[in-house]
Amino acid sequence: MSRTPKPSAEPPVAPLPPGAETPPVPGPPEAAEPGGPGRGWAAYKTEALLFLVGFAVLASFSSQRFLRQSAAPHFVYQAQSWLEGRLDVDPEVLPNLEDWACVRVREGKKVRCEGRLLPGDRWYVSFPSFPAVVMLPFVALHGYQFNDTSFGVITGALALVSFYVLLRFLSRRGESSRSPHENLALALLLGFGTLFFYCAIRGEVWFSAEVMGVALTCLYVRNAVGANRPVLAGLFFSMATLTRTPLLFAGLFFVLEALCPGPDRREQLRALSRNWKPAARKLGLFALGAAPLAGLAAAYNLYRFGRLGEFGHAFLYNNRVNLDIDRHGLFNLAYLGRNLEAAFFKLPQVSWNPLRLGYDPHGLTLLLTLPLLVFLLIPKSRPRLHLPLWLTVAVCALPGLFYQNTGYMQFGFRFSLDYTPYLLVLFAVGGWSLRHRAVLAAVALGVLVNFWGAVAFRGYTELVRNW
Repeated sequence: MSRTPKPSAEPPVAPLPPGAETPPVPGPPEAAEPGGPGRGWAAYKTEALLFLVGFAVLASFSSQRFLRQSAAPHFVYQAQSWLEGRLDVDPEVLPNLEDWACVRVREGKKVRCEGRLLPGDRWYVSFPSFPAVVMLPFVALHGYQFNDTSFGVITGALALVSFYVLLRFLSRRGESSRSPHENLALALLLGFGTLFFYCAIRGEVWFSAEVMGVALTCLYVRNAVGANRPVLAGLFFSMATLTRTPLLFAGLFFVLEALCPGPDRREQLRALSRNWKPAARKLGLFALGAAPLAGLAAAYNLYRFGRLGEFGHAFLYNNRVNLDIDRHGLFNLAYLGRNLEAAFFKLPQVSWNPLRLGYDPHGLTLLLTLPLLVFLLIPKSRPRLHLPLWLTVAVCALPGLFYQNTGYMQFGFRFSLDYTPYLLVLFAVGGWSLRHRAVLAAVALGVLVNFWGAVAFRGYTELVRNW
């Protein structure tokens, strides 16, 4: 006797036309995520283990640096100045003159200090200020001696956890088909198979900002996907931008998610003329989340440098880049060639007598420091997030390619760290198996090259202390 099959609880899904983007599969509610309401600390086992492993490895490679403040602790000095009730930095306590902004008032205008220093000159940190805000409570306890190097290692370990949480969220939402183990592997790859590795073990103002920028980028994207948390997305976006200014352009990701999330983006854009209020509400809430920190930063810049968007590099004191800045400005097409070379064409330097492998401190090709880049150009699938992620990478990369220096003392092209999380998310959603032999070879090469960078790079700290 035959039985009539029960009807499916879910409606049939119509096949997609060729070339169409894959829509996200609705995931379980937020409360069902590990760590959600009703879940105990056991739900955080993977995150805790990832943090401990990341911290242990980064601290080990940081070595003797981990035990002392770096030679470029600019954010520590900025935070301590705020605690002392001043917005400038006391010139009597500066640890060095490397990459500080010096402002002089001449005929009522704020100009860069030139020649002999004068009593009225004011000194400032020439970088966005949010890392100093994060350090503020710790500097309150330790003063000028706060160890920015160990702080950077902890921030690096937290960034790996943030990236894993982002990948797990994308899997649960249906944007990615990666398993928990694959997400964990990709988080470890960010930590030890990219330029993040050597940046996270050093401290120093330049690298501390890069590492914190990665952590904040992950938090921003986590809240920007689907434009479902616009206020939080705006808040983390402002934090990221006030850590690394090129991340301002990452706001495009939220705009695309709010206006045309896909898969039929052209139709969604056309429909905005008929029903624009939901998208406008999301954009307004995003701006509301970003506005408080953005307003404070703009006021601080205006007070220090006389311009809302100036963070200090136009006022660098006695710096090697001042000639280029005076001639072409901070950003110019004239800088494109050398930045492209640093990012894609510089190769390791091989000496045969004696046999020695070296690198150019102005850059090293991304094809070696991030070999998975090749697989992004030939993805197995192009899901919904494929286009917005690529557009975000493109706009975030442009400032670094037109910037007045390549990153100077570095291993690889460190400015690429601003968009490395987006590149790795592109790989996560791109369909390539982590067990594919070519992928495994690329992962192994990336880990090997960045291990080399972590142990071989001698930067400002080592040169100052003659290590």
